[in-house]
Amino acid sequence: MTTQAQRTEQGINWSGFHTAQPDFAAQVEERFRRYTHHVLATLRKDGSPRLTGLEVDFREGELWLGMMPNSLKALDLRRDNRFALYANPGSGTEMDGGDVRVSGRAVEVTDPAELARWAAGAPDGVPDQFHLFRTQVEEVVRISVEGEEIVFRTWRPSGPLRIIRRGNDDAPPREETAG
Repeated sequence: MTTQAQRTEQGINWSGFHTAQPDFAAQVEERFRRYTHHVLATLRKDGSPRLTGLEVDFREGELWLGMMPNSLKALDLRRDNRFALYANPGSGTEMDGGDVRVSGRAVEVTDPAELARWAAGAPDGVPDQFHLFRTQVEEVVRISVEGEEIVFRTWRPSGPLRIIRRGNDDAPPREETAG
């Protein structure tokens, strides 16, 4: 079930992001791998946000979101597949590794054979029934403190990695692009 880079109107799969920005993708993955639980934002029926805990899985070139059957977050994504995923910041205020967010669209996997392959590779096993979504990435953001500056790194499939550096003074932010 190895996945090649795929781009859709809604974004690009994780493999495509990793191909476009390998160093940045590795930093983001490492930040997510530090902790098991993260925060997923979905949209409720009335359009208001829902924040829930979630475990993520990086395998076979994809960022996967697995959920309990009929969980509200899964039902939200079936209705409106937009999401934002925020990496667990850990304890304290050090911002070790920075704040990391991924946003995009979740595409539900319904093929029984594909679900079985994914479940067979899950390190902790999965229940008999579950929802599985692969992600189409529309934006990846990492915010970190470097010396006396706060640094914003933003990537979208339509362009290069943007880096904005801002100090704690009146100087205007400095912007650069990478790759």
